[in-house]
Amino acid sequence: MMPTHPRRRWSLDALLAIALLIVLALVPVYAALAAQPFALTLATRILIFALAAVSLNLILGYAGLVSFGHALYLGLGVYVAGIMSFHGIDNGWLQLLATLAVCALVGALTGSIALRTSGIAFIMITLAFAQMFFFLIVSLSRYGGDDGMTLAAASRYGTLPLSDARLLYGAAFVLLCAALYGCRRLVHSRFGQVVCASRLNERRMKALGYPTFRYRLTAYVISAMVCGIAGLLYVNLTQFASPSYMSWTTSGDLIAMVVLGGMATLTGPLFGAVGMILVEEWLKAMTQHWMVIFGPLIVLIVILSRQGLVGLLRGAEARWRGTPGGPGSASPSAAGGETQ
Repeated sequence: MMPTHPRRRWSLDALLAIALLIVLALVPVYAALAAQPFALTLATRILIFALAAVSLNLILGYAGLVSFGHALYLGLGVYVAGIMSFHGIDNGWLQLLATLAVCALVGALTGSIALRTSGIAFIMITLAFAQMFFFLIVSLSRYGGDDGMTLAAASRYGTLPLSDARLLYGAAFVLLCAALYGCRRLVHSRFGQVVCASRLNERRMKALGYPTFRYRLTAYVISAMVCGIAGLLYVNLTQFASPSYMSWTTSGDLIAMVVLGGMATLTGPLFGAVGMILVEEWLKAMTQHWMVIFGPLIVLIVILSRQGLVGLLRGAEARWRGTPGGPGSASPSAAGGETQ
């Protein structure tokens, strides 16, 4: 008799994430039929920040590295494309290679210093590096300085320019899906397991012979490169490069998205980006003091669940199925929809 294998049971948050991606895939159709170009612009912004949040979640959630300067790499992606375009280089492939190279180099240099510390020291060092590059960009008066600069020409991939809103949206959607899939494979690989285990007990991993510093630095560099790609997309969306894109407030927004959605979960950054940006736009339409409402709302969600929106969904699913569990009880390594 052939052995039977239990069927994979997709979790509620994974099913909702798939449904959300399907809805996002249909946004261009809705925008065209309803003549609502703003809906396409808003959804593109959500996809780009979700991509940046996925990159931050790799080190914040899985590696336990609280980077308060991650917007540095978003800004580097913005300015690499902006400066190259300023000098007449609008080849998107060259801009992409340059963005990856610059973010990898800066990530390796800053990470090799910051990762020699931990806790509040790591947070302050990442913030210090981000502020250092922020003031460097501000000092470059040729490229607009504190006022920023308009993108001279959109990135062009062959005959396809990212000035086309639908093409930019498609690129952002595909890259986000690729990042989610790549993150899942990475976390469940041997490399990802070492990174996650180092977060729990780095001393024991060192005792077992694992060079944890190199593993964590590699994760940091990968995260920086993915965030740089988000910056390349973002400058094509706004058609403008501003130093504010790499400010500490933008880093705080990315952290809020990861925490709101659920740290160390695959779908958390997606839920966090969608929820934060949509609620922000809704509250802005209601009152100019929207932050007074939005701040306590995030605090309330975090208090109710250690894993944000994903934790709330998993807690509701556990109660519905009558299984032990609750908000925040899911395993941090539960990425990709499998039940634990």
